[in-house]
Amino acid sequence: MKSVTMKMLCRFLILAMMSLSFQTASAGIIATDQAAAVASAHTDRTLVLSMLNRSDVRDQLLAQGVDPADVRERVAALSDQEVRTLAGNIEMAPVGADATFLAVLVGGALVWYFFFRK
Repeated sequence: MKSVTMKMLCRFLILAMMSLSFQTASAGIIATDQAAAVASAHTDRTLVLSMLNRSDVRDQLLAQGVDPADVRERVAALSDQEVRTLAGNIEMAPVGADATFLAVLVGGALVWYFFFRK
């Protein structure tokens, strides 16, 4: 009895193994520039998403009637080239551009106050 059960079990296992499709894995060498492009795309996407997490950006989106969650979904759907372009625009944007106008305005007010006071 034991040998009949073992024979049936072995036949079943052989049949099961033969009916399964075996997939082979293929590994290849990628170039350094390809690996750097993947890392760069991930870094650029992280930069864009981190800008969306800022409170002032979120407030501006809400003021325009745009849901920040929708913007995150759209950024996730962008291609690597589009994200790279957007991240480049973010990096090239002038920092504190509005502060220059404010500094000139405050400086002018101080000059006017001290020059014209009696």
